[in-house]
Amino acid sequence: MSRLICASAELPDGGDGLRFMVDTANGAQAAFVLRWRGEVFAYLNQCAHVALELDWNPGKFLDADGEFLICAAHGALYQPDSGVCVSGPCRGKSLPRLAVSEQNGNIYLEAQT
Repeated sequence: MSRLICASAELPDGGDGLRFMVDTANGAQAAFVLRWRGEVFAYLNQCAHVALELDWNPGKFLDADGEFLICAAHGALYQPDSGVCVSGPCRGKSLPRLAVSEQNGNIYLEAQT
């Protein structure tokens, strides 16, 4: 079963992400979705170094150049398309990725298994 996150038009390419909550085995957790290079990606909003949210302001997940997801607390940089940390204290670790799909002008969270 999928759950509507937002309309596709709410996610401009390389722009702000959208925060939402997701139920996990550890209870409700913050997550985010963003569009990068034409594709939609979603992750739990939790740095792989320390369990802090990434965005420095709501929806501000990309660095100044729009090339990497950045942790506001420690400056760790993550690949937007894989969630892999490429710089910082969590190098080599990854953000927990969430399955999403884009259909009929909307973005959906797919059932987590």
